[in-house]
Amino acid sequence: MQAGHYARHLSELVARREPFAVATVTRTEGSTLAKSGFKILITQQGEVAAGTLGGGCPEGPIVEAALLALKSGEPRVLRVHLVDTEASVAGTLRESDPNEVWVQTNCGGVLEVYIEPMLPTQRLIVVGQGGKDDLEGALVHLGKLLGFEVVVVDPNPSLAEPPHVLRREGHIDAQTLGLNRHDYVVVLTKGERDVAVLEALASTPVKFVGLLASRHRLQQDLEELARHGVSEEFRTSLHAPIGIDIGAKTPEELAVAILAEVLAAKYGKDPRRAPGPSGTG
Repeated sequence: MQAGHYARHLSELVARREPFAVATVTRTEGSTLAKSGFKILITQQGEVAAGTLGGGCPEGPIVEAALLALKSGEPRVLRVHLVDTEASVAGTLRESDPNEVWVQTNCGGVLEVYIEPMLPTQRLIVVGQGGKDDLEGALVHLGKLLGFEVVVVDPNPSLAEPPHVLRREGHIDAQTLGLNRHDYVVVLTKGERDVAVLEALASTPVKFVGLLASRHRLQQDLEELARHGVSEEFRTSLHAPIGIDIGAKTPEELAVAILAEVLAAKYGKDPRRAPGPSGTG
């Protein structure tokens, strides 16, 4: 394996905040071209970006397993049986364990492969209007406590606690921010820049977009977004007015209500439905 080539591709994927998986041979049995320590980088598109398993041994089943690991976020250990056609068919028909894979090849032997999904840190992106905003400050503080990488986009911020990243900008540059499905965006633009910010976010793959607004202002924003040609899919997916109704009054309480809705989206939960009593079906 060319270490420099591998390291360069890994660095590029990390810099672009793209999910990828590393598949590493941890053990071999019998005759195999692959050796322990051989590894490949697999992109979210299912391409082998760098590395090798020794050549000759099919990478397809390992790539398929890596894509599933990227989807679930959980690592897995794959045992790849490299056998002849008859044994491959027989093994596939009788095997119920998804981590035992039978592959037709002349390599022979068995590879044990550890597949580790490498996902970018989930970000909380707070878009501010400028000036002192206690809610913005509370979101920065609590977002960091919850393990998010907190990014503030604000032309003139006044924050007691610095975020991880501060961009003193009055607009959203999706390309520069590298927005992806691991990002959660909270818009606190207070009306003046709502539509411009939301329109910029509409064509991005972010996981969550929430807007702090009254119902009257929200309706005006949605109508203007429709006139600008923003898709109905984005408009209906917008979390607004943002925040679970917990009767919040203070900026800190409002931040809790907002982040509760963000966490619900993160874990695929509906915040409007409370869990049933313990022990019920």
